[in-house]
Formats: sequence, structure tokens, C-alpha cells
Amino acid sequence: MQSQMGLAHFWSQGDLVTHTTAFILAILSLASWTVILGKLMSTWRASRSVDRALNSFWSANSLPEALEALRRDDPSGIFAGLALTGAHSAQAHQQNAARGIGAGVNASEFVTRSMRSHIVNTQARIEKGLTFLASVGSTAPFIGLFGTVWGIYHALVGLSGATQVVLDKVAGPVGEALIMTAAGLFVAIPAVLAYNAFTRANRLVAVQLDGFAHDLHAYLTTGVRVGGNVNLVDIGAARANRQG
Repeated sequence: MQSQMGLAHFWSQGDLVTHTTAFILAILSLASWTVILGKLMSTWRASRSVDRALNSFWSANSLPEALEALRRDDPSGIFAGLALTGAHSAQAHQQNAARGIGAGVNASEFVTRSMRSHIVNTQARIEKGLTFLASVGSTAPFIGLFGTVWGIYHALVGLSGATQVVLDKVAGPVGEALIMTAAGLFVAIPAVLAYNAFTRANRLVAVQLDGFAHDLHAYLTTGVRVGGNVNLVDIGAARANRQG
């Protein structure tokens, strides 16, 4: 009797609804773990290189060297993309100001708009997959609960019309119900934990990105890094020449 009460026995006792529910939970688990592992690698890569990348950027002697260093030391591309966007927008405003682009928008506002748009797109990119994890974490227990209810229904059907309870008739459906409950929790718990962890990690990245954006904006519009002693030579010279 004990040798028969295994997963294979419970699976053989199930019907189409049970098997479909189990397949849905398996697919959700596989998909959520794929998202978790992918975001874990990208988050680890970004957090591991952010300090080195920013130090390389601000210690460079010129803006092209700073952009190249940031592109080299920032494999995630989060900060490198922002720096490139800000530099290109500042250069575009400077080159086209005489042709009317600066008539209604000054350099600071033009750079701010470009960088803000890039930050919004970057945040959307790093948050990709979190909605799926939240959905899995909130729905998987109920999918497992549906399998539980269906298993209990099978147990009650097996008992209907019986003059005495036979363990063999109810063990399969009851075991099926318990397994479905455990399967739903097995799928939901990692998804919820990963969602909370990645949300916190993304919040830290957003704070670092916002701080870098403020420093970069001040540098591109004034030639001086706010809160720092490092000046990149070419932008500072360009600002001084334009003011002169």
C-alpha cells in the first residue's frame, strides 16, 4: 500500500482538470525562475560595476574619454546610456541653437528633457518582468487552491454511496489536493521573494541614476561637477569660451 502512494499514483488518479492545473503551475514555475535568474544576473552585473564606472567617468580628462570609460566599465549600459544621451543633447543644442532650437528652450531645459526621457525608458527596462513575478506570486496559490478543491471534490464523489470509508478510495484525491496546495505555494513563494528583492534593487539603482543625472546635468550645462572637485577639460573650456 505504501509503495503505491507516490506521486505516480496520485498522477494516475487525476483527471484532465488536475493534469491541466499541474501543467499550468509547472509552466508558471519555469517562466518565473527564468525571469528570476535573468534579472539576478543583470542586477548583480549592474551593482558590481556601478562604483567603478562612475569613478572612471569622473576621473577622465575629457568628455570623450569619460564616455568611453563609462561604456567600458558599465556592462549594463544603464549609466553609459544616460551619459551618452546627455552629452549628445548638449552637443545638439550647442550646434543648432543658432538655427532656432534655442529660441524657446535653453540648454538646461533641453538636456533635462532628453535625460528625463532616457531615465523613464531605463526604469521601464530594468523593471521588465516584475509585473509577471507579481502576477505569479498572487495567482499561483489560488491555482493550487483550485486543484485542492477539485481533489476534495473527487474524494467526496468517491465516498458517495459508500456504506463505509475505504482509505484507498479517498487517499488518491486527498493526496492530490494536498500536492496541489504545496505546488501552488512552491510556485508563489519564490516569485514573491524575488519580486520584493528586485524591487528594492531597482529602487537603489533609480536613486543612483537620479544622483548621477543631477551631477551630469550640472556638469553639461555649467562645466562644473556639483559636489565634486573634478572638471572635464573640454566641456569647461567650451562653457568658458561661450561665456566670453
